Amino acid sequence: MTMHTQADMQQWRGRVDALEGEAGKRWHQVVSPELAAPSGKGIALVGFACDAGVARNHGRIGASKGPAATRAALGNMPVHACRSIVDAGDIAPRQQGDHDGLEEAQQELAARIDDILSCGRLPVALGGGHEIAFGSFSGLARHLAARPGVPRIGVINLDAHFDLRMAEQASSGTPFRQIAEDCASRGWAFNYCCLGISRFGNTEALFECARKLGVRWRLDEEMSLLHLGETLHSVQDFLAGVDHVYFTTCLDVLPAATAPGVSAPAARGVSLEVIESIVDAVAGSGKLRVADIAELNPAHDIDQRTARVAARLVARIADAYCAARTEDAQA
Repeated sequence: MTMHTQADMQQWRGRVDALEGEAGKRWHQVVSPELAAPSGKGIALVGFACDAGVARNHGRIGASKGPAATRAALGNMPVHACRSIVDAGDIAPRQQGDHDGLEEAQQELAARIDDILSCGRLPVALGGGHEIAFGSFSGLARHLAARPGVPRIGVINLDAHFDLRMAEQASSGTPFRQIAEDCASRGWAFNYCCLGISRFGNTEALFECARKLGVRWRLDEEMSLLHLGETLHSVQDFLAGVDHVYFTTCLDVLPAATAPGVSAPAARGVSLEVIESIVDAVAGSGKLRVADIAELNPAHDIDQRTARVAARLVARIADAYCAARTEDAQA
């Protein structure tokens, strides 16, 4: 059982600069609860209010409150390139007895993402634990499977962890193994690029699994500002080999001082300057189809640092995506 709730527009609050006119608008003033809202091809937010996968993975629960915290931080964001924003509500699992409802919530998220794509918008899912990834990818796969041909989908994950774990049940540590298995069952290539991997956060078994699956990765220690050129080159090389991108960011890729409100804070992490450069490259590529932000845990946040970072990344994705589409339309 799952619960899909309509957008609570009372969550959207912020400053109003009436004397500045249209140029002074903020997100809370333009967001709409209607998926078919006019002014076309912008983004649609959908919350995944779930941390059942984190609980199964023995992490710190609390990420189910992440979507609300992200919206609260997004409300005051100034409107720039992205001027058409929809809030498509939240999906949450409903526990029945010993069953936590995770798999049903992932299926519901997939269906919602398929709907958003069919409306011509970019789905941006707000987590929630990183179990969000299997639902997000499944929505894109469902959408593309209805078209002729075999899609070349690339998965780009900003994360300290591979999340390829073998386990008796799905969790926040298994989504990319599940995606690999799903691709194999469809006869699709599994194109996975994971950036920000911690050598001290992944067992040798996980590295070996990544090698067998042909995963591309960069370690956190290879992603300082000094390595930015090499990192962006690897991103562009990966993008060149795919037609559709699912882009996911686990906030634990960032240093703990930048993102303390996560299930597993990073001892090192990758700086926000580098992460934002990757965001710009991916969201501006013309190949982005689905994005999400995972692992925001407000219960462990400090001064809303992590929520503010999550909101900044969402807004950056939205602006780079919409700017790229405007350029394509004018070309």
